[in-house]
Amino acid sequence: MSVGDQGADARAQAARALDHVWRGHALDAALPAADAALADPRDRGLLRAICFTVLRAPWRYEALLGVLLDHGAAKIDRLLRAALLAGLAQLDAGIGPPYAAVSGTVAAVRALGRPRLAGLANAVLRRFLREREALLAALSDDDVQRHQHPQWLIDALRRDWPQDTDRILDANNAPAPLWLRTNRRRTTREDALASLRQAGIAAAPHPRLTDALVLDEPSDVHALPGFDAGRLSVQDGAAQLAADLLDLAPRLRVLDACAAPGGKAAHLLEREPAVDLLALDESAPRAARIGAGLVRLGLSAPVRCADAARPTDWWDGRPFDRILLDAPCSGTGVIRRHPDIRRLRRAADLPALCTQQDRLLDGLWPLLAPGGRLVYATCSVLADENARRIAGFLARTPDARALDVVPAWFGVASGAGRQHFPGDDGLDGFFYAVLARG
Repeated sequence: MSVGDQGADARAQAARALDHVWRGHALDAALPAADAALADPRDRGLLRAICFTVLRAPWRYEALLGVLLDHGAAKIDRLLRAALLAGLAQLDAGIGPPYAAVSGTVAAVRALGRPRLAGLANAVLRRFLREREALLAALSDDDVQRHQHPQWLIDALRRDWPQDTDRILDANNAPAPLWLRTNRRRTTREDALASLRQAGIAAAPHPRLTDALVLDEPSDVHALPGFDAGRLSVQDGAAQLAADLLDLAPRLRVLDACAAPGGKAAHLLEREPAVDLLALDESAPRAARIGAGLVRLGLSAPVRCADAARPTDWWDGRPFDRILLDAPCSGTGVIRRHPDIRRLRRAADLPALCTQQDRLLDGLWPLLAPGGRLVYATCSVLADENARRIAGFLARTPDARALDVVPAWFGVASGAGRQHFPGDDGLDGFFYAVLARG
């Protein structure tokens, strides 16, 4: 972290990134530019610590700011607002010493081009330090403040998982571990684990996922031995199960229908290099990322930009033996990794997502060969996107049947599939159902 400005650059970039989210955009879209502006990896670490802390408790910090500004928070300059939220989060969560959080935030306000507002920022943060106990005690104790999730999502979880709601919410509010996937075409898990330990990085294998390693502490991935050489990739263990469920064999024709950013497609090629794999994604920029990821890992496969649900635009008429449909979804199983989801996602988004999931299932099914297998996956914990989608598909598709092949250790039975909750076994929230044709 820079010393002369008490991390002002990192804090200014954090404010810009948070403002990006408050304007309705994903944090991931703001981080590349923020990283590019920060040469020191410690500053990039501070940036993420601030953003994730704010986004894990946005209603807490908005409520505090409202009181500190005498309920005039809605009227203030938007970048000042973001910088103050960042400052409050630092003081509340103990990110660095209080003097650094205050002086660094004040310097960040100046760096953001608001020098006349620096005094206000200083006054607000110092008032929080003086009145902290009383301010925190005065926060409401409603569902949203208690769990730091939107009410619609709390209600949906209580409907779908009444016995598990609190632990799902608690898991979403905790940091996620860093999971790695070993590229078995370039190394073994044992050798990768030995290299990590030799570098002083504590890691452990997952007992049931044969390519998965989890680190004890987060790390810059480029500092991991073998990462830049393509021996390791970042991928949560729950997502790695897809390769097992597809039951690959040489010369099978495989479609990864919504493939970006490409982790699962790469894993399939690492597992079985002799499959005939097509990776598809509707977004051209996201499709480009798939190809770049394959190159890093020493893999190759055709990548096409197309709408998987409209096969007349891209399909050559040859059936697929395996289809992986990692469907677009609410992302409610990965909130601990993407805390901005709790602020960005709306209940009104769900009907369109469910319609898209049905459209993909119905559009892809005729492409599956008789006796073939389709794996339906989401990183959602909502039954509307998971068990209910599959139940509806089975009801309207006479030649589809569910296979009971998702392992019993993976979550709980949910309709024709299994639902894994975030945090259990260290993994993300994920749903899988496996369907066979004929």
